[in-house]
Amino acid sequence: MTTGINYGSLMHQAMRGLIRTVLEGVVENGLPGDHHFFITFDTGNPDVEIADWLSDRYPGEMTVVMQHWYDDLEVSEDGFAVTLNFGDAPERLYIPFDAILTFVDPSVEFGLRFETTEVDESDDAELLPAPRPVEPEPDSAEEKAETPRKEAEVVSLDTFRK
Repeated sequence: MTTGINYGSLMHQAMRGLIRTVLEGVVENGLPGDHHFFITFDTGNPDVEIADWLSDRYPGEMTVVMQHWYDDLEVSEDGFAVTLNFGDAPERLYIPFDAILTFVDPSVEFGLRFETTEVDESDDAELLPAPRPVEPEPDSAEEKAETPRKEAEVVSLDTFRK
């Protein structure tokens, strides 16, 4: 019998399910509009499959970009495989969802960060503001007044822990 509900682990599963759903949509329809992804993952995860030269170059973590050129995206229950171009050298990668550390779509200011600590092994998922695209400055004071600034909100599960 458990002593409580592990909300951190449940949130982790839900957020990784969201990533899986997004990638499944990309398989079916491609990347819509300006959407693109920065995906950082733990290269030391035993289920990650990348070329030896990539794991040697990125021994802890690696960030890949899915934007203009990617090929043969396949999504499974546990992860995804994609071919990406590294300096005119296409490489096939398999990234399990539990190896993902961050998932960011800067086109809509959306980001997820998955944290684990050695002290607390419960899974934490934290919403992050995505990097803001550089926007040209409005030319006139009137345009400046009409351009509202939208700030992303950071939500942390730690806020809800006792």
